[in-house]
Amino acid sequence: MFRWVPYTMVRIAAFFIVGILVGIYQPEIVSISNALLTFSILVILYVGVWLTGKKGRFISGIIGLTAIGVAGFCHVLQFTQWNKPGHLSKFEGPIFHYRATVTKLPEEKEKSFKYEVKINSVFDGANWNEVSGKALVYIRKDQSERKYFYGDNILIRGAPDLLKGPTNPNEFDFRRFLGFRNIYHQDFVKPGDVVKLGSAAKDLRFYSYKVRAWATAVIKERIPEARDNAIALALTLGVTDGIDNDLRNAYSSSGAMHVLAVSGLHVGILYGIVILLLRPIKSLSWARWVNAIVTLLVLWSFAFITGLSPSVLRAVTMFSFIALAKPFGRSTSIYNTLAGSTFILLIYDPYLIMSVGFQLSYLAVLGIISIHRPLYQLIEPSNRLVDWVWNISCVSIAAQLSTFSLGLLYFHQFPVYFLVSNLFVIPGAFVVLVTSLLLLASNSIPFLSDVFAFVLQWSIKILNYGVFTFESLPYSLLENVYINTTQCWLLMGVIAFLVLLSYRRSFYYLLGAFSCAFMFSLLQWSHFQIAARQDQFLVYNIPGHRAIEWISKGTSRFVCDSVLSNDAERIRFHIRPTRLVSEVRFIDVTVVDKSKRPLQVYFKNGKTIGVLSGPIGSSPTGLKLDYLVVGNNAFRKLEEITDVVQFDQLILDSTYSPYIAYQLNSEDNDRVHSVLHEGAFLKIF
Repeated sequence: MFRWVPYTMVRIAAFFIVGILVGIYQPEIVSISNALLTFSILVILYVGVWLTGKKGRFISGIIGLTAIGVAGFCHVLQFTQWNKPGHLSKFEGPIFHYRATVTKLPEEKEKSFKYEVKINSVFDGANWNEVSGKALVYIRKDQSERKYFYGDNILIRGAPDLLKGPTNPNEFDFRRFLGFRNIYHQDFVKPGDVVKLGSAAKDLRFYSYKVRAWATAVIKERIPEARDNAIALALTLGVTDGIDNDLRNAYSSSGAMHVLAVSGLHVGILYGIVILLLRPIKSLSWARWVNAIVTLLVLWSFAFITGLSPSVLRAVTMFSFIALAKPFGRSTSIYNTLAGSTFILLIYDPYLIMSVGFQLSYLAVLGIISIHRPLYQLIEPSNRLVDWVWNISCVSIAAQLSTFSLGLLYFHQFPVYFLVSNLFVIPGAFVVLVTSLLLLASNSIPFLSDVFAFVLQWSIKILNYGVFTFESLPYSLLENVYINTTQCWLLMGVIAFLVLLSYRRSFYYLLGAFSCAFMFSLLQWSHFQIAARQDQFLVYNIPGHRAIEWISKGTSRFVCDSVLSNDAERIRFHIRPTRLVSEVRFIDVTVVDKSKRPLQVYFKNGKTIGVLSGPIGSSPTGLKLDYLVVGNNAFRKLEEITDVVQFDQLILDSTYSPYIAYQLNSEDNDRVHSVLHEGAFLKIF
């Protein structure tokens, strides 16, 4: 029989997480004042019942866990900056200038530098008003390419805009994503609109960023080829700006994407090296404390070098708890240790629970400690080489199984050759990480650093060659797989019940796995019967581009301009999500050529749809259309076209001027739809 008693920290973390999730998804279910009052009452009840003796311990436990859940709810509400009375969103006056402090290193984009800033005050034309809030500021590049560093205080002309939600069906909600980081505003400015006022006090993160900048410069100098130093920087420091799309896709397709984000794998490698090096003193009485202290110094030094990035801090915190568990002389469960690190991290930032990296990291570690042992015991290797291969294979399978459902939910793909590729990639990542750190440590020693630079460069070349080889294999990537959140939980349930079954043969575990699998299949069948069989007509909102699509039973007819047809990134972000949900497998692309025929007419599902790209003077009069899609500012007043074409619905696509589209939409709001102002047009037949 399963006993909960040894897993105290697991229970605490679980209830705390439930409270946080309620606060994120249902923040208005109760006011913060009532929630705090409820928490206080529960704490008093807990103490009172607990003091009654052992008979009341069960009841006091329930009350205590409920109080922890309420504490999680209160914590996330108080952590959310939007709820603060002095937040920028609450300021109602005009804003002509604002003062801000750079809080992260700049991120270089194609045409701009992106800065995360903390807004301190705004100028309304007469006075400076103190406010709080964070924003993303994009400063357009110029010839001087001036950069601002962490801690710089800057003055910016203009006013930041509130982030907008998605304007296309099923599109990624960037506003919600940034909201989890307490960022609700953004601004696009010219270099001349920004003035540096000075710098804030230099804190620990400032020096960490300085060390990271030094390490980046050293690696770029010693590894001159862009693609090679991009991998070195990603594997060692977590700097991914230099990774091009081809390289990123290759690592993703081969199942090696996890090595490009400095997190659990990299910290685990360093942890393993420290344990191995300190093995000779294992028998000494004070060895446990030495192991713990040295481990903490190495791991936190590594975190410092990487700029104290969130992913590294998560992993280092996790392994710090593991390192500290033994010196205290207590035989604690690894699950309690993981739960303890989770609890501490969520106190630091409750929105970490919504981070994909956080979820994947903890699920991967949970999978390894739960699945690796029963899997490894299935085979008794005959020699060390076979044992090494089987051990790494078990680690890869365990991590992949535990993160399988999340991978499908977030990335809609599965790397088929992950097992084989990880046999190559994990040792390669080990060599690259260790050699990079040795290169940084020996940078002032000419001959030795040259040797490490040579080994590092060729290790990366071999690693990249292997990754591209795995990507080129047939059927290397199973992609365009759609599941929803409920199905993701059901897949997790299947895997969890099967893992429990491997520890203890029980009919109930088998029944649980079967029930989850059955409900998953039922939801998938329902999705195919409803959503995937709908006939849809869409006009997307992609500023500056024309994008029209008809979707019917897995087939897409896509009409777009020539620039968009070659822009894979925009199609992936704005259009692919709808195709995934609709199970589109075949796509017929038509590129609009407005110079040949300004008006094109299509017949779909018994409806007549016109697509107008230019003046309609030469088109036949008396034309009757159900839908008319117009772009490129083809006309400026409704009367210019209503005398020539009759229509039930007019759609102004995103090639229109926002001002003209707004004026036309105001003339007849019932029949005119501007995708720039109202979002994508969607009609389901």
